[in-house]
Amino acid sequence: MKKSTLLRVSAIAVSLAFVTAACGSDSDSSVTEDTVASEVTEDTAAVAVDGVTCEGVSIAFFGALSGDAGNLGKNIRAGADLAVSEFNTANPDCQVGLVDFDSQGDPAQAPALAQKAIDDASILGIVGPAFSGESKAANPLFDAAGLAIITPSATNADLNDNNWKVFHRALAGDDKQGPAIATYIQKTLAAAKVGVIDDASEYGKGLADIVKTTLGDAVVASDSIDPKAADFSAAVSKMKEAAPDAIFYGGYYAEAGKLAKQLRDAGVTATLVFGDGVKDNGFIEAAGPAADGSIITCTCADGASNAEFAAAYTAKFPGETPQTYGAEAYDAAKAFLAAIAAGKTDRAGVLEFLGTYDAAGVTKQIKWDETGEVAGNAVYAYKVEAGAIAVIGLIE
Repeated sequence: MKKSTLLRVSAIAVSLAFVTAACGSDSDSSVTEDTVASEVTEDTAAVAVDGVTCEGVSIAFFGALSGDAGNLGKNIRAGADLAVSEFNTANPDCQVGLVDFDSQGDPAQAPALAQKAIDDASILGIVGPAFSGESKAANPLFDAAGLAIITPSATNADLNDNNWKVFHRALAGDDKQGPAIATYIQKTLAAAKVGVIDDASEYGKGLADIVKTTLGDAVVASDSIDPKAADFSAAVSKMKEAAPDAIFYGGYYAEAGKLAKQLRDAGVTATLVFGDGVKDNGFIEAAGPAADGSIITCTCADGASNAEFAAAYTAKFPGETPQTYGAEAYDAAKAFLAAIAAGKTDRAGVLEFLGTYDAAGVTKQIKWDETGEVAGNAVYAYKVEAGAIAVIGLIE
């Protein structure tokens, strides 16, 4: 693999460069998912967008800004906001709006909100939907309207199997994450006996089912919980009786914290393993000391590993660092902004543009196949240590 030449540039210059790459610069095609999170190619960074004009155009965030999974949506919204802010600063004659649709992560609310987004003629693309359940409910409407979507976080493996023309995903799906989790449990943790629990959601159950199928006979107990319940004693008792070496839970961070606490209070000592929906400090807040030692996987990259992006993020949001899905949301928004910079100011033009988009993002090279899946299949492992989520690295 040819390694690109590093070039120190300001955050805004980097931002502009990614847009330019999408508009036809000769950036180095050897940049890969492994290098792009921490490097910027000289060709890509050297050129800036100039003379972009537009009027009355927007992109939208669609996901939870409140509710039990609201932290994850706020991370996504922040990444998109940074991209739009940089673009607007660089292009005074093309001011792009960012419209929020707070779904609370609820599939029941998603269709009505999707219709509101569709009815707003200024909106040219959707950063989202953020979650798999709401994606399943809203995406048919977006597809019928020809309104392009790039989800930075909805990982259910079946989302790409609906012939949706507008569907794009900015990170690998659970068909990659699930087997990687199983590999980590068996090879790294050396767990011979495994328990599996899920929250019965489109995301949580979908991921847990892939883990169970991959692990096969190693699964000695499984159960589902109601994430709205306060007491998970039935699942806890089942795990305690089976005495697994590791327990995987598919679901989101709020109930994962409650579950971890109840498992530890019951004397269950198995290593706890979670998917990307748990990668949030809200898990640690809910679990307390029970979170320590937990393994969390994600197909999302550590946004802080890209120094320029992290610096720009902290400058935009003082005292904060990029959190889960923030970098993927930035990459998603940049793709839409690149379309606008190329003069695509209607939905059909934006959708067509995404079909040929191929540019260095802060998380990976961003280009999509015919099903809307992004190039690259990296899955990362994280561990809760001393009350913080620390990067372990790629799961091979």
